[in-house]
Amino acid sequence: MDAWVWILIAVAALLIIVGAAFLIDRRRRRRRMLRDRFGPEYDRSLESASSRRKAEGELAGRAGRRDELEIRPLTDVARERYRVQWGELQGRFVDRPVVAVADADELIAQVMRERGYPVDDFESQSELISVDHPGVVQNYRKAHAIYTGTVDGSASTEDLRQAVVAYRALFDDLLADEARSDEHARS
Repeated sequence: MDAWVWILIAVAALLIIVGAAFLIDRRRRRRRMLRDRFGPEYDRSLESASSRRKAEGELAGRAGRRDELEIRPLTDVARERYRVQWGELQGRFVDRPVVAVADADELIAQVMRERGYPVDDFESQSELISVDHPGVVQNYRKAHAIYTGTVDGSASTEDLRQAVVAYRALFDDLLADEARSDEHARS
């Protein structure tokens, strides 16, 4: 064979190696970005998906759907109104825990609605919340599961207490997120 054929083979092999390295690096960066963005939700998605590729594709799809939303900050007045409502809700827990849990679920939905999250479907809500609040979305799922358990009477008082605590984690995160956004806007 002529030397130019060997050179062509070597260049083609080099291009294949460089291309493969590029794809591997791109996959690693995407994985790292998703893991950083979703935190514990990344691991949860891996456990429930049939493959890493499907889990990562689903998470990237969630992020894309979230990025299409126009999430608005709460006004200071709205934030304070929600804090007062939460305080009242907690005060009612002692006498009417089932009602307090239902009120907590509704209050979370109100805050999300006012901020611009769709609230028609719980699964969609929790997926979109997982993009912005991955550290507390599991609490939200737990609380909502207990809330749905109140319908058939399977939730104990301790379950109801745990639901309010779990809802509170998302509530605080939603309102604290606004405080951080406001600080950045003023800087």
